[in-house]
Amino acid sequence: MESSKYPQFTFTWIGGVVLLGGLFVGTMFVSFFNIFWMFVFKENLQFKDWFFMLSNAAGFLTAIAFFDFFIVRPTTKRKLNFNFSPTNFYTYFLIFPLMIGMMFISEFITAQIPTTGPFFGKYYEFFSELMNQLTDDPVVMIITAVIMAPIFEEIIFRGIIQKGLINKGVKPWKAIVYASIIFGLVHGNPWQLVGAVLLGCVLGLVYFKTKSLLLPMLLHGFNNLCSSLLITYTKNESFSEALKVSEWILLAVGIVLFSLFYYLFRKKYKVHYSEI
Repeated sequence: MESSKYPQFTFTWIGGVVLLGGLFVGTMFVSFFNIFWMFVFKENLQFKDWFFMLSNAAGFLTAIAFFDFFIVRPTTKRKLNFNFSPTNFYTYFLIFPLMIGMMFISEFITAQIPTTGPFFGKYYEFFSELMNQLTDDPVVMIITAVIMAPIFEEIIFRGIIQKGLINKGVKPWKAIVYASIIFGLVHGNPWQLVGAVLLGCVLGLVYFKTKSLLLPMLLHGFNNLCSSLLITYTKNESFSEALKVSEWILLAVGIVLFSLFYYLFRKKYKVHYSEI
C-alpha cells in the first residue's frame, strides 16, 4: 500500500455499527433539544422548515465523528481526512454526461415500479406525503438536498464505506457495488433505491478513478439539483414528462450517453490519479 497522508482505515461490520450509533446519538440529541425547547419556550421546533435539515446534519456529523474517534484514530493513529482536490476540465467533461446518462436510465427503470395496488399504493402515498413535507420551502430543500446531502452522504458511502472496503482488500468493483447497495437501502423506499444504487455505482467509479471526493460530491449535488428543480417547477420528478418525450427515447439517450462516456472515461482516459 503506497504511502499517503490520508489514513488507510478499513471498514467492517463494527464500523457500520459505529456509524449507526453516531447517527442515533446525533438525532436523539436534536430530539432532546426540541423537548427542552418545548418545555421552556412552549414551541415545537419540528414544525419549523429547517428542523429536518438540522436533524439530518446532526445525525451525519456525529456518525462521521464517531467513526473518526472510535475506528480511524485508534487503528491508524491519524484523524479522518479525505482528498477533495479538483481535477482538470476534461475530467468534468467526461463525468457529467456519464452521470446524466445513468440518471435517464435509472428514471426508466424506476418508472416500471408500481405506484398502485394494495401494497405499493399505500406505501407510495406515504412516501409522497413524506416528500411533500420536505419540499414546502424551496430554500431549505436546496440546502438540504443539493449541498448537505451530497457532502455528508459521499463522505460516508464513498469516503468511508467504499474506501474502507477497498483498503480491507475487497475488489474495487465489489466495494463500489456494496457501498451503492447500502446507499440505496438507506433511502427506505423502492422508487429511490434503484436510482440510488445505479447512480451510486457511477459516483463510486468516479471516486475510485480520480481519488478525489470532490467529484462525486459535485455529481451527487447535480443529480439532486435536477430532481429539486423538476419537483419545484413541474411537480413531478420526471425528465420524460418535463421534456415531453417517451420513456423509451429517454432510455435510448441514456444508454448512448452512458456507454460512450463510460468508454471514454474508463478506457481512453489514461490520466493516473493517486492519493498522496
